[in-house]
Amino acid sequence: MAEVRMVLYEDDSVQVQYADGSKLHLSPCGSEFLFEKPPPVSTHPLQHPQRIRQRTQFVISTYREQVQRALDFRNSAATCPFLSESIIPSERKKRIFIDFSEVRWPSLDTDERMTCLENGTVKITSLDGHAYLCLPKSQHEFTVHFLCKVSQKPESTAVLSEKNHQPPKDKASKICVHGNLSGQRLENKENKLHYQVLQSRKGFEKISCVIGIEGSEKLSSPGPKSRCVYTWVKQRWPVGSCPGPWKYPLSLALRFHNRISIISKSTVDYLTSRILTSDASEVTGSEASVLPKALLLSCPAPHLHRWNFCDSLVQMQSNEDYSYPELIKMVWVKGITYRLTHGNINSIEVYPGDGSVFKSEGTYFGNYFTYYSSQEGSQEEDEKTYSVNNLPPDRPGSLFSVCSLIKEATRILEYCAKMRLSLSHNYRLCCWKVQPGIRDSNILPVLLKESLIPSVGRLLAYSDDKVHAVFLDGITLTLNWNFSSLSEKRQVNQGLNLGWCRLTFPDGQDQFIKIEHPGMYERYVTTVTSWCRRVTQTNSRQTPTHLPSVLKENWSVASELEKIQKFTLLLENSGILNPDFNKKEQCSDDCNPRSSETLEEINEKSVSAALNKTSKILQDIDCLLSTSKK
Repeated sequence: MAEVRMVLYEDDSVQVQYADGSKLHLSPCGSEFLFEKPPPVSTHPLQHPQRIRQRTQFVISTYREQVQRALDFRNSAATCPFLSESIIPSERKKRIFIDFSEVRWPSLDTDERMTCLENGTVKITSLDGHAYLCLPKSQHEFTVHFLCKVSQKPESTAVLSEKNHQPPKDKASKICVHGNLSGQRLENKENKLHYQVLQSRKGFEKISCVIGIEGSEKLSSPGPKSRCVYTWVKQRWPVGSCPGPWKYPLSLALRFHNRISIISKSTVDYLTSRILTSDASEVTGSEASVLPKALLLSCPAPHLHRWNFCDSLVQMQSNEDYSYPELIKMVWVKGITYRLTHGNINSIEVYPGDGSVFKSEGTYFGNYFTYYSSQEGSQEEDEKTYSVNNLPPDRPGSLFSVCSLIKEATRILEYCAKMRLSLSHNYRLCCWKVQPGIRDSNILPVLLKESLIPSVGRLLAYSDDKVHAVFLDGITLTLNWNFSSLSEKRQVNQGLNLGWCRLTFPDGQDQFIKIEHPGMYERYVTTVTSWCRRVTQTNSRQTPTHLPSVLKENWSVASELEKIQKFTLLLENSGILNPDFNKKEQCSDDCNPRSSETLEEINEKSVSAALNKTSKILQDIDCLLSTSKK
């Protein structure tokens, strides 16, 4: 079965579509997959297709090749690879006696381990030979190869497997002897031996086991550790968004490429500064890279696996290629690779496979695409800019269609924009990222700002950069706005992350519109963006308000208590509660006695009313504290 489309999502899950209509879904951790077979032609539209769900390490031979190619696609851009020894071909395995987790690279003042290939690619090899980086002449993306230890079983499972693989009791009797109590025999029980094995693993005491077989005793010394199984992992990353472990070797490759080639120095300086300034403290003087660690064979949270598949033949024929509710990281379609970068904005790079690249440009990234074509034998790149609204017709004999390629890239960007505007995005737990004891409530957004504008509606800003505006006519507008952006840059929509917003009408229908051209909904967009700018300018002068709701509630109680203390202090020093002091003060002043008596009555009334309110507030606080303790 040949792959037609492979999609890697932000949580490292994979969806694969095949030419015969079948689909393969890989879990985010890679330890489980679901294969969906295409229904026959005579199948009823409401009948569910046949699905096979298996563990990856126990995959049968029917789906082994498909799962292996899907894992290779996942591992090429995943944060943590999944490497099952049972499905890796033997020629790709490498057994090493040492166990390593990092590699060291050459220093900046030497050209050791740096070579230039015939096609202009620069290769940087680590000092131990366990990793190497290749930077092509175009310098748009780079490839890194590194040795990674295959996925292991959890520690608890490994201990149980060692216990189950021990010789039976009738053929071998086990006698454990302590180093400080030699000759003393312990009870011959499996649970005791298992307890001693666990204690020896923790290093509390040294234990040597004597195994007696058929009446003869033999002392077995623990030999060297078994060889670790490694495999080569190949990953490809864009130069502009280089992961942390590869920033130092990439800077070496850019410096070396600048010395050996005659290209525009400004381009190299820009790329080098872009990498070094992104995390200067990490790159400067750091000649070691911590290698990505493979995930465990068994998922720690398999209940979080969410399979997205069509329930009927009608839905399968709707050609919805990107239906998984998650941002897209990479797409492969018939040899063309679409690689996305998600930050404050969404950007996309398209690699047709001939060494050229398309990069999204424009105010909100997606209005224009710049084409960089590297011609063989030429030292300069050919650059062209295409507008999404005015694409050129296809040329006969060209390797790819520029029009269809940019339209597909724009469609992927629009899908990611819709996902970022959805209410379910970023509120789900990923199985391989989950931490012990985490709660679902910890990932919910926090309300940062709320405003009620008369005759307009209610506007709310949340900590996940989402803004919801509920207007009086029933229309709801949702957009993304980065409130941490500084107002010093003086741009009109500096904090606007996306060029899209979502309108939800009273009947529940949604409509996505461009903020630059809102049309008949301009007043809604203008109201929300102007309010966001005011909030951003206010936050830039104050401290960040990204605080948990519990802390905010405690701070509000403390502030109310502080106000009450200040009020009590002013009341005690005002002389109202002390009549004698008040009379002396009145006699010394040249004022009308009648007016002073009137003012005294008014002050006493206002003070008594304020004291009544204060007593009620204190009672409410006591009730709140008592209920919270319960």
